[in-house]
Amino acid sequence: MTTLLVIDVGNTNVSLGVFDYTDDDKGTLSHHWRISTHHDHTSDEVSLSLSSLFHHVGRTCDEVTDVIISSVVPPLLPIFDRVSTKLFDRKPLIVGPGIRTGMPVRCENPREVGADRIVNALAANVLMGGPVIAVDFGTATTFDCVSEDGEYLGGVIFPGIHTSMEALFERASMLHRVEIARPKSVIGKTTTNALQSGLLYGYAGVVDSMVERIRGELGANARVVATGGLAGRVASESRAIERVEPFLTLEGLRIIFEKNRK
Repeated sequence: MTTLLVIDVGNTNVSLGVFDYTDDDKGTLSHHWRISTHHDHTSDEVSLSLSSLFHHVGRTCDEVTDVIISSVVPPLLPIFDRVSTKLFDRKPLIVGPGIRTGMPVRCENPREVGADRIVNALAANVLMGGPVIAVDFGTATTFDCVSEDGEYLGGVIFPGIHTSMEALFERASMLHRVEIARPKSVIGKTTTNALQSGLLYGYAGVVDSMVERIRGELGANARVVATGGLAGRVASESRAIERVEPFLTLEGLRIIFEKNRK
């Protein structure tokens, strides 16, 4: 039986998932985790963390037969490469130039497109068909666009919600960190409510405005799927987001693995 470990190394978090394949060769997401990205961790420290995660759910690292990694943090890619070799005795498949995705990249420099963006776009296209827009709420909020013919056309990059919030608090000494939640009204009666209104409704407005502009070029029938930690919260206030897929990136990695497996 095939047991696939997918790893997406982001600037803030590392997302991991275990897919177990049954006799009909269909991969099912059995476990998923999210851990903080530490730029100074060694391969031994990462190995210890992963071993603990497997042990916590009653699994062992020996069960893993394949590993696929995407990363937007170049210094951490060799770390996770070594972890795969040492901990799972497997050379990982790495998402990058030369890997088969089945999705033509129509950008001026395809090599500069983040691996996670290609993964999200591919998963969105398989899930909903093109034209489609994948919105990822991470360190950056990204909009990735796929044509009706299944081509990756590029997208939009915007500062993420937490990134903007931290920048604001760093420069405004009278403001404090708040939970990103729905305030009682758009017009905040307290500083906390005013911040919550700006962060939640403001970003929902950004999404709706950007989607409207993108549809002007991509097609009015372009569908919208969202992923990332705050996707559900923003989607509840957005008119444009049709569907929330928390594990869109993990599913995209599974799809790429299946296209490249020997």
